[in-house]
Amino acid sequence: MEGFITGILVGLAVAAPVGPIAVLCIQRTLTRGALAGLATGLGAATADATYGLVAVLGLSVTGVLVSYAGPLRIAGGVLILLLGLASLRNFFATHRDVVPEDHARGLVGAFAGTYALTLGNPMTILAFAGLIAGLSAGSHNGAFYLVAGVFAGSALWWGILVGATRALGRRLSAGITRQLDLVSGLLLVGWALWAFFGA
Repeated sequence: MEGFITGILVGLAVAAPVGPIAVLCIQRTLTRGALAGLATGLGAATADATYGLVAVLGLSVTGVLVSYAGPLRIAGGVLILLLGLASLRNFFATHRDVVPEDHARGLVGAFAGTYALTLGNPMTILAFAGLIAGLSAGSHNGAFYLVAGVFAGSALWWGILVGATRALGRRLSAGITRQLDLVSGLLLVGWALWAFFGA
């Protein structure tokens, strides 16, 4: 169980810093509902668990990922830019321009898109690479508990964020919620440009 608890702490530490995924999670929770926000967060949590598994497999696998951090940063930047432009499009669209999406398809897309976006985030790669020295699998069971803990810790954070956003969102008017599309869009586009220049 020690490995599970360590994994929870690692998952919380990696997920908690505010970044494009947090902005996206908040924006989707406010505009599309708690399930969309949770799907977004679980996509990130699954990606964190994937990197946790890579970390316990050893430095050689992680070294390969770090060596491709530049291309991954560019790919992640493209995804963030597209999401930012989509938020800006929602802000400028009128109610007649909005086409309702299929609910189940939207949840799957939110999960898959955030999973790919988190995998392409070089900060996640480097965070797990820096934590490798402190991660000890000890055995296959230890590795399993560690990765499960990373997922649980990350998922816990996203659940807290979605719950807090949902509670706050009930107090916001439709106009303020629409303004958040503009703010989140600009932030995401800014993060994308930072990713491109950083690559």
